[in-house]
Amino acid sequence: MTKNFKDFATEDRRLVILRVLKDQESYSLNCSVMQMVLQQFGHGVSRDQVRTDYAWLAEQDLLTVERLSDTVHVAKITARGVDVAKGLATTPGVKRPGPEG
Repeated sequence: MTKNFKDFATEDRRLVILRVLKDQESYSLNCSVMQMVLQQFGHGVSRDQVRTDYAWLAEQDLLTVERLSDTVHVAKITARGVDVAKGLATTPGVKRPGPEG
């Protein structure tokens, strides 16, 4: 099956989310701040899309999500998520990082 641009962008965005969480001191970030960070990486998406990505990544056991309210969700990366962010493990639907990290 051939991937389209949307698939490539989605997989890259999910990898960016994992990498950003991996680099946080608390390994966590709320959806509002993540939306701003994603914009810096060329992914201009809505906060609703960030929450959707958080939910999908949680289903893959790559992060956990704490709902503080209907609109504020905080994601925390799991050990498996760190492995995927580093390229030590792979998950279909998440871009594999290149050899440079």
